[in-house]
Amino acid sequence: MTETSAPSQTSATSSAPSRRAVVKAAAAGAALIPLVATAAHAQTSTAPAFLHGVASGDPLPDGILLWTRVTPTPEAVPGSGLGADAEVSWTIAADRAFNSVVATGSTTATSASDHTVKADIRGLKPATDYWFSFSSGGVDSPSARTRTAPATDAAVSGLRFGVVSCANWEAGYFSSYRHLAARGDLDAWLHLGDYIYEYKTGEYAARGTVVRPHAPANEITTLADYRTRHGRYKTDPDLQALHTKAPVIAIWDDHEFANDAWSGGAENHTEGTEGTWTARQAAAKQAYFEWMPVRPSIAGTTYRRLRFGKLADLSLLDLRSFRSQQATAGSGSVDDPDRTITGRAQLDWLKAGLTASAAQTTWRLIGNSVMISPVAFGSLPAYLLEPLDELLGLPKDGLAINTDQWDGYTDDRRELLAHLHTNGILNTVFLTGDIHMAWANDVPVKAATYPLSASAATEFVVTSVTSDNLDDILKAEPGTVSLVAATAIRAANRHVKWLDTDSHGYGVLDITAARAQMDYYVLSDRTDPRATATWERSYRTSSGTQKVERVYSPLN
Repeated sequence: MTETSAPSQTSATSSAPSRRAVVKAAAAGAALIPLVATAAHAQTSTAPAFLHGVASGDPLPDGILLWTRVTPTPEAVPGSGLGADAEVSWTIAADRAFNSVVATGSTTATSASDHTVKADIRGLKPATDYWFSFSSGGVDSPSARTRTAPATDAAVSGLRFGVVSCANWEAGYFSSYRHLAARGDLDAWLHLGDYIYEYKTGEYAARGTVVRPHAPANEITTLADYRTRHGRYKTDPDLQALHTKAPVIAIWDDHEFANDAWSGGAENHTEGTEGTWTARQAAAKQAYFEWMPVRPSIAGTTYRRLRFGKLADLSLLDLRSFRSQQATAGSGSVDDPDRTITGRAQLDWLKAGLTASAAQTTWRLIGNSVMISPVAFGSLPAYLLEPLDELLGLPKDGLAINTDQWDGYTDDRRELLAHLHTNGILNTVFLTGDIHMAWANDVPVKAATYPLSASAATEFVVTSVTSDNLDDILKAEPGTVSLVAATAIRAANRHVKWLDTDSHGYGVLDITAARAQMDYYVLSDRTDPRATATWERSYRTSSGTQKVERVYSPLN
């Protein structure tokens, strides 16, 4: 069959593997070829090559979505539109050595889908590790591990997810991915948005310095541009390594399109000189679904829901496709009920799902690309307000408005939090990225009177993998002037229990029936390809409390 940007769906019981396929798959699995070499060098022969690695995503109790990109000939680089069709086969096995093959299949990679391949495999066992690989023209891809979700009605003792966001290629190396890949204990990993960045070379780097140039050099606006940028990211050896260790569950934020995107445009889009927003948005979405192991969901977006037995479900939001344009900071329009961050249909879907989940699972996780907790500011010096404005979208006069996040869409937030509170829906945890800082928050129903008023949920925010945060913008030593900002933020926001404005890193979320705990890890130096990672802090929310509390050691 011909494969375009839509995945093929195949049952694991629908085809018997040939002896040749089993032998080839076993060889690929046994070799476990290091990914650095395959990613770092351009294709030099006329044989097909898997230069962009392999990946899996969106685990279901009976299935998984597999992904790769084949380069059939040297000129068929991402975004080129060049290269002949290539037959690509896949093999999935119950063991690392591929001695127990459970399914095989094949498809045709074409230039129409940028030679990407997606196969939606069904008929697998729940809560089970599998290994998979691809082959084309006698060349095998690296092999990879994936894992299915638990059965819907299963009693699950625990889940563990890596959590990341905001990976800017030009600002450093993706060491967070390398450290998560080395763990070997993840059921999946969550990418909460800004998997790629759209800027031209040098426009948004590490304290103004390009650590490594991305491609293309221009700001990406066309389908070819977005494909090329995705292709560059997929050559990163640390990203490739993580994709071989566990399935990813991803949503987009703004930089998969353009900075501060909304339904009708973006701050970083000039209508006319950069084409139409409609065309640019469509190109970005097409490239995203071609290059990511993500199932297109409702209305061709990334909002969807995954279930992990009776322990948790995960609602994944799209906060860019349907939102109204950001309000002017300080204006009354942030409270306008006609403005929305979710769109009516998505908000209704989320509320209905949370209600249903309350009777079915212990925890309700929400993959949320921008912070839902309100952030108020008192009087801060101008030298701190300016960089905070860059990170948070805050006005420089210190008013309590963050117009790109839920603070700019208060009617939607009030409706959602009131739904949780009035219906007694407990154990809702927002998992958030975007702002290049780490936070642990209660999510109050009424922030002005908190803690006398109730908390409707909790929120764990992870910092950036590489993108500039407060000390980077100030070009200051970590923990110096930023400490003033952190102290002021906590003083003005009693629901904010902790924040780190300076570090880069990742989170590890561990869930049991009794609690959900986020362990925060920080990198030694984002510009060092061999950066070390150190545990910094941990916070948890205990079942039934809707509040976060500090924990003084990470989970093993």
